[in-house]
Amino acid sequence: MNILDQIIAHKYKEVEERKALYPVKLLEKSLYFETPCLSLERYLLRPDKSGIIAEIKRKSPSKGDINPYVSVERTSIGYMQAGASALSILTDSHYFGGKNEDLMVARKYNYCPILRKDFTVDEYQIVEAKSIGADAILLIAAALEPNRLKQLAAFARSFGLEVLLEVHNQNELEATLCEDVTIVGVNNRNLQTFQTDVALSLELAQHIPAGMTKVSESGMKSPKTLVELQQAGYNGFLIGETFMTDGRPERAAAEFIRELRHLQQDLIPAQSQA
Repeated sequence: MNILDQIIAHKYKEVEERKALYPVKLLEKSLYFETPCLSLERYLLRPDKSGIIAEIKRKSPSKGDINPYVSVERTSIGYMQAGASALSILTDSHYFGGKNEDLMVARKYNYCPILRKDFTVDEYQIVEAKSIGADAILLIAAALEPNRLKQLAAFARSFGLEVLLEVHNQNELEATLCEDVTIVGVNNRNLQTFQTDVALSLELAQHIPAGMTKVSESGMKSPKTLVELQQAGYNGFLIGETFMTDGRPERAAAEFIRELRHLQQDLIPAQSQA
């Protein structure tokens, strides 16, 4: 059983416990439940933004503690001031040290799309995501049967939530694409070894249908890598550890985005000459 299998097995148990503690009827009373969602896709395509989905992640199964005492308020505000397009908030507690309250804090202080980064296996979690102020959810192809993933995608869309479909290979991509998914994320992290290789995003770019918004996830440590991915057709870049390993993640994000913009400006004369 690899780490993803362990996480998913634990998640099913956790969901059943949460259903008993916080029934759907209670979740539906949330202030956020009737609030229209912001479009993650639209913000990723905005030319005045960086395309970066900046993540708040306290720890991970492969790295252990990363930034366990991060200030969600300060970091989320700083990310957006730096020019991030959206936020990603880890809400899994057991393996990643997150919590629903982290997303609610980010929602309170930021007007931007927020991705709930968790391991969604049940409709209950989608209702829960809406109740805490999320605008989008993650569905992982490696964690769900294709038909089940499509059911969950349709259910999410019925609440106005967008879906980031995460794939690791061409087979997963072809098996799970559906009308309720318009954003495809390629996770560069091998779930067996936890090594990352951005070459996977470059390889799969040509297989993602035209019109889909492409997001590269994990392993992007340099702004130069983002420029290369943009040239391959990627609009979004989910970055967590590169920022979170700094004592001030928002400062690391600002420096990263500043350098990215310089690189993009340098490309304009070269492209016009070509």
